[in-house]
Amino acid sequence: MQMAWAEVNSLARGTESQAFAPFPCETLSRSFERQAASTPDGVAIQLGRERLTYRELDQRSRQLARHLRKLELRPDSLVAVCFERSFDLIIAMLAVLKAGAGYLPIDPSYPVERISMILDDANPSAILTQEALAQRVGRRGSGSVICVDRDRHSIAEQGSHGLDESASADNLAYVIYTSGSTGRPKGVMVTHRNAARLFTSTAHWFNFGPSDAWTLFHSSAFDFSVWEIWGCLLSGGRLVCVPHWVTRSPSDFYKLLAEDRITVLNQTPAAFYQLVQLEEAGVVEELKLRYVIFGGEALNFANLRPWFERHGDQTPQLINMYGITETTVHVTYRPVTAGDSRNETRSLIGVPIPDLRIYLLDSELRPVAAGDVGEIFVGGAGVARGYLNRPELTAERFVRDPFAEGPSMLMYKSGDLARATESGDLEYLGRGDLQVKIRGYRIELGEIEATLADHPSVAQAVVLARRDGPGEPKLVAYIVGKPSASPTAQGLRDFLKARLPEHMVPYAYEQLETFPLTINGKVDRAALPAPREVVHAGPERASMPLEREIGEIWREVLATGAVGLDDNFFDVGGDSLLLANVHGRVQRELKLDIPITDLFEFTTIRGLARHLSTSTATKASRADAQERAQRQRAAFGRRREFHGRDAS
Repeated sequence: MQMAWAEVNSLARGTESQAFAPFPCETLSRSFERQAASTPDGVAIQLGRERLTYRELDQRSRQLARHLRKLELRPDSLVAVCFERSFDLIIAMLAVLKAGAGYLPIDPSYPVERISMILDDANPSAILTQEALAQRVGRRGSGSVICVDRDRHSIAEQGSHGLDESASADNLAYVIYTSGSTGRPKGVMVTHRNAARLFTSTAHWFNFGPSDAWTLFHSSAFDFSVWEIWGCLLSGGRLVCVPHWVTRSPSDFYKLLAEDRITVLNQTPAAFYQLVQLEEAGVVEELKLRYVIFGGEALNFANLRPWFERHGDQTPQLINMYGITETTVHVTYRPVTAGDSRNETRSLIGVPIPDLRIYLLDSELRPVAAGDVGEIFVGGAGVARGYLNRPELTAERFVRDPFAEGPSMLMYKSGDLARATESGDLEYLGRGDLQVKIRGYRIELGEIEATLADHPSVAQAVVLARRDGPGEPKLVAYIVGKPSASPTAQGLRDFLKARLPEHMVPYAYEQLETFPLTINGKVDRAALPAPREVVHAGPERASMPLEREIGEIWREVLATGAVGLDDNFFDVGGDSLLLANVHGRVQRELKLDIPITDLFEFTTIRGLARHLSTSTATKASRADAQERAQRQRAAFGRRREFHGRDAS
């Protein structure tokens, strides 16, 4: 295996650099067509009880591709796709690639202002969506908006026979936008070659095939979905689309894993810890998992100890894969063992994928000494083309690789810190800048700060990710107001919610007269105070036993002594992970079988207690829960009336 830190930094013992020939690559659409011809009757996509075979997916995507080709798309042009996780999402992505363009995934839960910002920057030639979402993506001068449900009949009239391929492996496959430090998100341009080699270069580790069933758990705008979708469809597997409401309910998702016999599960560590906790609470079903693949954030091996005690470390095999959007999803590979969970406190991320190179360098791009901390630079076939319409930023982050042959070879400056261990492993040490990862999303704190600074009452803004209580790190905003201005926490929250995705909206807002400074005159972030406890309306007594019981659960889960009956769960430090904890305890301790979507809808103690006390049926069927969840999802994601922390 080629380990660049071994040959450049001489940090790994007992490893010999090996030369790898480039893996053969073709477009994603061509690879899919070969797979569809090999397993035409195999199930390609599943949503609930509905299924679509590889033959049907191939035919329907060809019909939509022909419809798109009327727009005279060219290679490297973009077509936006905005759908919930569904058949239409996958058909649209595949159709865009067959038409010769690259797809631009838009999460429909994003605020309209952010969607408009992305569309204005990317300027796609067309937008594929559903009629119910058309108003969220339609804009003046944006190109054609095609609603596949409204236009289904005209699309179905197109021929379903094969198409000539107009794109090459070096053309764009997709552009995914990530957080930007200046307040402007940046689009990462990934080619077919970048994406296709990810699967060929890792095939010897996983041996994915038609007998595998995968979940599509993550948002299409999160690059983990690239691995889920194409890893499954290019190997003949069955892709199970997970409804949004199920991603928010660990118990329902766990049932789905068992009922749909999932073999390949891709999760952020925070999401998987919920499943571990569920099993610890006594919910255990027969699972068919072969692999659990982690990505998106640092993995704490000790949190996996209960899982290993029940399942061992062979079936399923747990794999930690560090990755970056700019280097095409995954960079490293490391199996995790039961011994790691007992003995290893470091965050170890393993060795690079065979066609990638990792360097640990200092600020002068020199290899660091053995055992020293360096910044991770990634070179090789996964390095993306750069940032769309951002040549200066591309030149800053995608730099010439001085350790590779050929002047055109680039490496990506990640901003992540690591050191190499004596055994040849890499120890991940976190960010070296103001980026953080929360629930798998990479967030530029500077983007939140820049957006806050646009508020008419804010003079200065600093945002931190803090862990002052239970659950995952939470965003806290610190504000210095303009003279005679008194911005309120709710006003600032509403301002951000109209402009940023839910996972980028802080839960707490602290107003200071001035920011503490370091000796060098910079903001001393370490000296910023912990957020003060929320001042509640008053010590109102619970009017019914159910309010008191729910209140006790809330206070214990949130680790706070005071929660008002009308306080919103998400405004007093709650997040989706903690809400799942509340859901489990309500079901166990109060003997109430309720869908987790009720907790997203009734987000105060009083509201939830009244709902539960007046409900005539405490055991909602899964079908009823899903139908209600569709309405709640619209409010939660589009009208943004609730305050959940969305990370899918």
